[in-house]
Amino acid sequence: MQNAGNCSKNAAIFPHQIFPPYFCPKLITIAGSSNILSSPIEYLKGVGPQRAELLKKELQIFTFKDLLEHFPYRHIDKTKVNLIRDILPQTDFIQVAGRLTSLETIGEKRTRRLVAGIRDASGTLELVWFQGISWIEKMLQTGQLYRVYGRVSFFQGQPQISHPEIEPLNEQGNEGKNFLEPVYSTTEKLKARGLGGRQIAKLTHALFMLLHEKDLPENLPDHVLRSAQLIPRFRAFAHIHFPPTPEAYGQAVDRLKFEELFIAQLRMGLIKSRRHRFSKGVVFNQVGDLFNTFYEKYLPFTLTGAQKRVIREIRKDTGSGKQMNRLLQGDVGSGKTIVALLIMLLAADNGYQSCLMAPTEILAQQHFNSLSRLLKDLPIGIRLLTGSTRKAERRKVLEELSAGSLQLLVGTHAIVEDTVQFNNLGLAIVDEQHRFGVAQRARLWAKANIPPHVLVMTATPIPRTLAMTAYGDLDYSVMDELPPNRKPILTVHRYESARAQVMDFIRAEIDKRRQAYIIFPLIEESEKMDYENLMRGYENVKAWFPEPKFWISMVHGRQTNEVRETNMQRFKDHDTQIMVATTVIEVGVDVPNASVMVIESAEKFGLSQLHQLRGRVGRGSEKSFCILLTSNKLNNEARERLNTMCATNDGFKIAEKDLELRGPGDIEGTRQSGMLNFKLASIVQDKHWLDIAREMANRIIDTDPDLGSAENLRLKDYLQSLQGKTAWSKIS
Repeated sequence: MQNAGNCSKNAAIFPHQIFPPYFCPKLITIAGSSNILSSPIEYLKGVGPQRAELLKKELQIFTFKDLLEHFPYRHIDKTKVNLIRDILPQTDFIQVAGRLTSLETIGEKRTRRLVAGIRDASGTLELVWFQGISWIEKMLQTGQLYRVYGRVSFFQGQPQISHPEIEPLNEQGNEGKNFLEPVYSTTEKLKARGLGGRQIAKLTHALFMLLHEKDLPENLPDHVLRSAQLIPRFRAFAHIHFPPTPEAYGQAVDRLKFEELFIAQLRMGLIKSRRHRFSKGVVFNQVGDLFNTFYEKYLPFTLTGAQKRVIREIRKDTGSGKQMNRLLQGDVGSGKTIVALLIMLLAADNGYQSCLMAPTEILAQQHFNSLSRLLKDLPIGIRLLTGSTRKAERRKVLEELSAGSLQLLVGTHAIVEDTVQFNNLGLAIVDEQHRFGVAQRARLWAKANIPPHVLVMTATPIPRTLAMTAYGDLDYSVMDELPPNRKPILTVHRYESARAQVMDFIRAEIDKRRQAYIIFPLIEESEKMDYENLMRGYENVKAWFPEPKFWISMVHGRQTNEVRETNMQRFKDHDTQIMVATTVIEVGVDVPNASVMVIESAEKFGLSQLHQLRGRVGRGSEKSFCILLTSNKLNNEARERLNTMCATNDGFKIAEKDLELRGPGDIEGTRQSGMLNFKLASIVQDKHWLDIAREMANRIIDTDPDLGSAENLRLKDYLQSLQGKTAWSKIS
């Protein structure tokens, strides 16, 4: 380690004066470092081993690069100082400056807090701290001038700021004028060790004094930079932390958001392009007796236009000689199972075996039952394999599978066990694919010399924007039509005060020999409390529907598989009229006679989950109802979710709204894709940049799929440096 010299010397590496004058720590450089950004964070001046451990634990900052990518969440304009009297009830954040008039600790133990008063020419404002009191008390001094920034709240009608950002001022109050100071997220533990937002800013500044442009080389081709009108990469990183102007900050954010979106689209597109060009797949070149006989004689209903379109797409894939990797998304009840069956029959006609893997035994059993019923008159072998399959039955399944006499295998993750050997697996179908890990799927694909065709199905509609981003390496099909015999479900919102009317309605439906679900949420951190809430709800339902006139099934996650299956079967057989359950029945229960779905505390569910639960009814020919029961107090977002549910049965519209309200990270299954863990970009707010990034990425893939041209060389080098650093949604 050696001293790097003074601040002015180091500042010369930047094209602009971008740092505040009082940031001037003594700096270090790492001698002979070929990649300074990979240096452990403890080697940065001002950190050291103890602070490094905290930064790793609290903010996942392990290296210089991690600190560089710990972006400020806002900047404070030090030129704007408000008067205390300007604070109004609607004021959110405010910056004031004044003299500290008082400082005292009040209360003991849990009620202990530090209270200070700051006065300017217009009035006094109270400041409060509940944590880090000892450290803050030592730092502050009455009579001294301070600048204060924070969120305003009101206590007993008086404004106050809790845990404000506070810094000393000189008597002229002009320290740090004419720049935007970054504000970084931190934690109370870090603040207690002198690593608040301001100190992290000093560390970040120290890091920039060590960096040169070669440490952050340009990774986008010149033609992309020109076309999208983007600033250079090094300047973008500098100005997102320490912008000289708001305009410079905006340019920096745009550049880095575009980079995230563009690289993601390019990587996914290249995987898809290479699969289309180079992957080898088994060929299903004929439509034989099994497919035709079932289609002509045993198809239970006329296929929708969407089902026919998807089958054509899959037929084209499986006849191409390339491995199919297709995502099939369709709303609840859109008929994905029939499509899956027809494709499995196509595989059998061409001499290949198929497997259908489901995430739970309940769903696997349901698939097996429905497929067996549909295939009962055809000469085709179908078996079920789950963790509960008995030893003798399991042995028989494995023998038939390896001999090739078994054409269709339905099961859970038990299918991927090493003892399960196929004779010639040609098609693998995965239902609700986001519930399986990448390693589990990879073991399934490895069960054939030539990787099988892959069809992954989800009943969770995915907005087009999200599908193209998270699953851009796959071909995907959408089934957006329901079979003609399906009636729309009437959805209504009722408050707790209307419970009696809701129960009367359920009773009236039961009198018509129909059945009802009553669903309770899993909302507590404690499984024990969830169980107690459910049991309390169950007792309340029993009070409304007493035995022996009414019988109730109860299903929840703490039951054994055997008990749960028995209770579900009783409901399916109409031995019970009501099923009280948690969200364990979100998928995997098909009772056409059930016409009422009551969702308790519906405000605590996400839109996607509400839609999935609603899909458990409306599966028969009778009119069905979904009742969203809530407390009388609702926040605006909950009210918007409920209004959306009542307004539409269209899962794709609901998914778009869910994406708008919650963002992509919370939508089930997309997090593991690895493509949505953007630090800056949002596929909702930044759709403009996403569209431009996708168009430019596709243009490069179309014209130079190997990135072999001179203008794309830096892009190729950058992608190679990223290999192995991102989780993929790639299916096989």
